[in-house]
This record gives sequence, C-alpha cells and structure tokens, in this order.
Amino acid sequence: MSGELLDDGEEVDLVRDQVRQIVRYKRLIAAGLLVGLVGGAYLSLGGADTYAASSTVMVRAATADPFAAGATPDKGIDIGTERQSAMSTSVAETAAKAVKQPVAKLQHCLQVTNPPNTLVLRFTCTASNGRDAAAWVNAFTRSYLDGRESATRTTIKKMVKGYQDQLDPLVKQRNELLDQIDQTSDSQVVGTLVSVQTNLLSRITELNGDISGLRALDTTPGTVIKPGTVPDAPTGPGLPLMLGLGAAVGIALGLLAAWLRLVFDPRPRSAGEVTRAMDAPVLGTLPGGGGRRGGGPQPLLAGDHMAGRLAEEYRAIAFRLSHDQRFAERRRLLVVEPRGSSATAAAVAVNLSASFAEMGKEALLVEADLRTPSLSARLRPAEGHRPGWARNPGQGEGGWPAGLQLPVDTGEYGSFDLVPGRRVPNVARALTSGQAGRLFAEADDPGTVVVVLAPPVLSYADALALADRVDGVVVVCDPAEVRREDLVRVRELVAGAGGFVLGTVLHRAPAAPGRSRFLPRRYGGGHRAAPASAARPDHAARVAPAVPERHPVP
Repeated sequence: MSGELLDDGEEVDLVRDQVRQIVRYKRLIAAGLLVGLVGGAYLSLGGADTYAASSTVMVRAATADPFAAGATPDKGIDIGTERQSAMSTSVAETAAKAVKQPVAKLQHCLQVTNPPNTLVLRFTCTASNGRDAAAWVNAFTRSYLDGRESATRTTIKKMVKGYQDQLDPLVKQRNELLDQIDQTSDSQVVGTLVSVQTNLLSRITELNGDISGLRALDTTPGTVIKPGTVPDAPTGPGLPLMLGLGAAVGIALGLLAAWLRLVFDPRPRSAGEVTRAMDAPVLGTLPGGGGRRGGGPQPLLAGDHMAGRLAEEYRAIAFRLSHDQRFAERRRLLVVEPRGSSATAAAVAVNLSASFAEMGKEALLVEADLRTPSLSARLRPAEGHRPGWARNPGQGEGGWPAGLQLPVDTGEYGSFDLVPGRRVPNVARALTSGQAGRLFAEADDPGTVVVVLAPPVLSYADALALADRVDGVVVVCDPAEVRREDLVRVRELVAGAGGFVLGTVLHRAPAAPGRSRFLPRRYGGGHRAAPASAARPDHAARVAPAVPERHPVP
C-alpha cells in the first residue's frame, strides 16, 4: 500500500513538474493566444453578416365547432408529419414564386423546428439582409398554411361528392316510391311501400347531415402567432464572444505547442529530469552569470570577488558532500563536465576545495586536465609560501605529477594545495601511473580531501581512467546546453569504469546578446563563456593555450 502511495506521489510530482515546464514556454503560449484573438476578430468582423427572421404558427385541425365540449386542436394532427410537409418542395416552390427567388436558394435558407409537446412550428429563414429574411420566412409561412388549407378543402370536396353520389340514387328511388304510393289503392301494398320509403328517407336524411357537416367545417389550417419581422442586428456571436472563444482556443493551441516542444526537446528542463537521468541528486544550482548582476563570466574563486549567494551555494554543496556516506569513506572527488570546456567544472573544483579548507580539512586539488592546464596561471599563490615538494617526490610519466604542490590562498577562508597539470605526450599513461595513484591516495590520511579536475567525459576518456581510482564523481552541467541522453551516457560510462555519481551541480550560463538562452549551442563550437582570467587584469597575459583537436569517447 505504501508503495502504491509513493508511486502516486511520484506521478503527481511528475505531472506538476511537467506543467511548470510547459508554462515556461511563454512565447509559444503568447503566440497561440495572439493567433486565437486575431482569428476570432477576423471571423467576427471580416465574415459576411447574415440575418435571421422567424415566424411561429400554431397548427390546428379542421373542426365544425372549435368551442364544443371535448374539442381538441390536436385532433388528427401528426406534428412530425406537418414539419416535414412545411419543408417540402411544393411549399418551397409556392414561396419562391411569391418572392421571385430560386427554389434551391429558399430551401437552403429554411429551417423548421417544433418545440417539444406543442403544436407550434417555428419557421426560420437566413439571408444576407434583414428584409429578405423577413419576406422569405413570411412567404414560407403563408405557402404552408395555404397549402394545408387547400389540401383540407380538396378532401372535403371529395367526401361531399362521395356522399352525393350515394344520395342521388336514394332520392330517385324515394321519388319513384312516392309515385307508386299515389297510384296504388291496395292498402296492404301501400303499407309496404310506405315502410320502404321511410327507410329510404332515414338514409337520405343521414347522408344530407354528413354533407352538411362537411360543408360546415372550419378549414382554417392554423394561426400565425408571430409573423416574421426585419431583424435589427445580424445573427451569430458578437465580437466579445468571438474574442473570448478565440482566446480560449489560442491558449489551448499555445499549450499544445508548448507540450509538443517539451516532449521533443532533448534537453532536461528541470532539476527533476537531471536527477532521473543521472540517478543521483542535484547538489546545488549555481547562480547564472556567477551570481553577478548583469551577467558576466563566473569568477574562478568566488571568495576573491564576493562572499554572497555564489559562495554560500558552494559551501552548501560541500556540506552535502561531506555528509554523503559514500564520499565520507573515501574522500576523493572527481569533478567533470559532460561536453564542451571545463571552465565551470574548474570553478566548481576550486571552490569546493576552498570550502573543504574552510571546514578545517586539508584539501588537495589535483588538476588532471593534462591537455589544457591553466589553474596555476589563474589562481593566486599564498603569500609568504614557496612551492614545496609532495610527500612522495619524483616525476611521473612525462613529468606529471612533478611532485610540485602550490599553496593557494583563499583569503580569510584558509588555503588549499594545488597540484597543477602540465602537458604530457601520453595522457592515459600519466593518469594511470603509480605516482598518480600515490597522489590520489593522500585522501587516505585523516582529515584530507582530494578534489580532482578532469576534462569532459564525452570529449576525452581521461575521466574514465580516473573513475576507479577516485570513485565519487560530481557532474557539472547546464541543463540548457546538455541532452538527457548525454547525462544517461555519462552515468553509464562512470558506472562501467568502476565509479559512481555522487550528484550533479547545475549552472545557468548567461545568454549572449540577441540570443535566447534556451537555444542549444553546438558541442565543440559556437559561443563559449570567457575564461575567468579575462576578468582579472593581473592575469591577462597568462591565457591558456588553444584547445587541441578533440576525439570524442565512442
């Protein structure tokens, strides 16, 4: 049961996170809203106006006395049949002759409805102007009533003729009987003739009564309750309603476009997606542009420039790592980025080392980037200290590590040691040499933390060669610049090399002028953030050498 509740909670979190991401596409939603408003205004103002006129008729049956007890107006009326009759071609032809319009045009404009449980027919006619609509609906109404009255009168005439055909022979026979009675003297015969003549007279009287009743019928087909009048305004929704409908449809289209953009966007759009891709928590999010108002390059050492939000974020990350059981056992940390340059990863490694030193630990920063080493030129050495030698002196493969440790001054926060990188002919052999292994093993001493900076995982295999020696890996990335599949691949490569991902540090690079920060830059090219040394005049002459051609990890 608890597992089900947890799954439900995770689903709710996923939906909530997705809604937040959809709402971030404000431009798409605003564009959809604008399209909806323009479409609604066009349909309301640009479309042809139409006018509708209607008339109402109460249908009644022919009756001799409508006021007699028990007389009902619906006697013999099938309102459904009457509705079909009102829409018949014969009615339309008569109405078309009256208004001198084509029959097809009038049939297309007519609509006949019947309110439930009534004998009322409502005729509605639509035209391009109000006068035509009123004239046409009245012509339909009169044509229907005239046709219905004509049909009733025709029926009465046929019935009267039928009764008269029966009556004429009876009257003739009666006249003959009267002649026979006058000419006969036999009383018995006269009685018989009188009896027959009485029966004939009764039948004649009945037929005369039927004929009189038919001729006395009121053939009024119905009553026009409401004649058609010229409408004052065109039909259809007005401008406010169309704008409202357009806005609703436009917002729905904008949300759909934003959802499709989110579904097909290969980049992680939130910290939750980064966590799911890396299967590790997000340790912290660095302020965009180094946390400095107006953007600008991120300083390499936050303590040199500010002691505010950025420095506090680094301290929080260091505290989270120090309380991680896996990191506390080994105290080795590998800081890398997925692709691109290692500028932000270098800043994270330097500031984490400074934060560990502030916590009272003996921090050692190892620059394992042997292709573009630059930390020694960008960090300020401690005053009054001169470079010393490592505990295990001796140069490794290609002269790295050379045993040189530079104390780095972090101001009031203390200092840490830096093992600078240098170019070597065989990077893989230098990173896996015995001297490098002894350097990483310094973290075995109590109170010592070793932070290793390596080139991007998906650009070089250097980080994979260090993963089994350093174990814990912190991945630094900008969610707007990296793909989910890249994060998954980094996690799989690190796990396959014998290490594990401790967490992820996110940062937001400031957008270049005229360029949206949500448009991804091409890996290995495009716009890159300026190095931190460019913000410090005293190090302007010490610029890192050009980046050599890269060979991505297969």
